[in-house]
Amino acid sequence: MEASKDIARLIEIMEALRHPETGCPWDIVQTFETIKPYTIEEAYEVADAIERDDMDDLCEELGDLLLQVVFHSRIAQEMGAFSFEDVVHAVTSKMIRRHPHVFAVSDADTPESVKLQWDQIKSAEKRERLERRARRGISEDPKAGFLGSIQRSQPALTEALKLQEQAARVGFDWSAAEPILDKIEEEIGELRQALAEGDTSRISDELGDLIFAVVNIGRHVKTDSENALRGTNTKFRRRFRHIETSLTESGETLEAASLERMEALWQAAKEIERKLDV
Repeated sequence: MEASKDIARLIEIMEALRHPETGCPWDIVQTFETIKPYTIEEAYEVADAIERDDMDDLCEELGDLLLQVVFHSRIAQEMGAFSFEDVVHAVTSKMIRRHPHVFAVSDADTPESVKLQWDQIKSAEKRERLERRARRGISEDPKAGFLGSIQRSQPALTEALKLQEQAARVGFDWSAAEPILDKIEEEIGELRQALAEGDTSRISDELGDLIFAVVNIGRHVKTDSENALRGTNTKFRRRFRHIETSLTESGETLEAASLERMEALWQAAKEIERKLDV
């Protein structure tokens, strides 16, 4: 078996890995559920490579993500559900169907008209999906309701943003960003009260409400909360790394350093950043 640029070779490799007699013991026992976390992890690693503008890593991570698609498809094929070829057919069919202004005839020639056309096509696809599910004897639709199209499996910050965007389409929305600040203050007060009472369940509930409100104000000021938090995470890593290296240079360790000492180094890192920004 040799490497190849042909997708067929990747499919052959996965088939060999999953062979019940000669395959890899680890790969053979995997299921949709057991490899699901790896699929999510690979998607995040793709995003990380993009944010770092690392083309070598991006190429590798996209390959890892593609492997996850082939892995899931192989498991499905063994179950008699669908194959990788079915996955490719489904997505190519969808892309052609949703872009009649490119592949067929359509008068959609602006971003706004294309978006409207896209929504109309998706509505038709939803009806078709319901009909298919009915023929298979599945009556419950997990995508029912106006918010049903919002996936529950995506990161919570992203799901919150999508829920708010969807609700806003029918006018269930704040008219401006300022009132949301009042809502955030209200949620902070309720969280303080829950903390004072020591009610663990309510603390979790109020914390969720606060985060949801923060996502909402981010949406109103055209700032994606997920990206904003990622930026803060990067900043935290950078400043904490400064603490770590400064302590090492002084012959100290993180474990032995006091909070006051680490806070002083944190402020020093912030001051360095301020000077670099000038």
